[in-house]
Amino acid sequence: MKPGTIVYSGKTKNGTDISIRYPKLSDGEEMLRYINTLSKEETFILFQGEQLTLSEETKFVRTLLKKITKNKAVTLLVFHDNVLIGNSGITMKEKAERRVGDFGISIAKEFRGKGIGKLLMGLVLEEGKKHLEGFEICTLGCFQNNVPALEMYKQFGFQIFGTLPEGIQHKGTLVDHVFLYRKV
Repeated sequence: MKPGTIVYSGKTKNGTDISIRYPKLSDGEEMLRYINTLSKEETFILFQGEQLTLSEETKFVRTLLKKITKNKAVTLLVFHDNVLIGNSGITMKEKAERRVGDFGISIAKEFRGKGIGKLLMGLVLEEGKKHLEGFEICTLGCFQNNVPALEMYKQFGFQIFGTLPEGIQHKGTLVDHVFLYRKV
């Protein structure tokens, strides 16, 4: 998929104007602001307070764009008024696991609960089916205390296949890491 390709432009169910598109190299600074904000919040992501540099984020974006070009990843960014407010993607595994894609999603705090996550998840899964070579199984990990996300994943047909007790740290506390999957 071509960097910057728009896959959705319109309004959320509460009337917020958004556009959803593939990333491009020039998104590095905005993606850095976004991930560092989520990390400071210590929301339900793997970053729990760490802050990345522009150099680190630029390297990440370059690697991501290569994977997207080779049909090994799909990533979509959600913008409102040219500000990144959400992202989601699927990255394919390699070798004997090459049929499996790992899913991830995040939405900025002030935009959660407005249907953006559901819209974004549906679009990413759809793009994955279209563009990811050999994509047959989608997996994801979720903090057990992230009840809204677990409910959304189940609405999309994901099933729990395992739990790692106290496998993830959230705001300084160990919580279970729940693993889900669905066939594509």
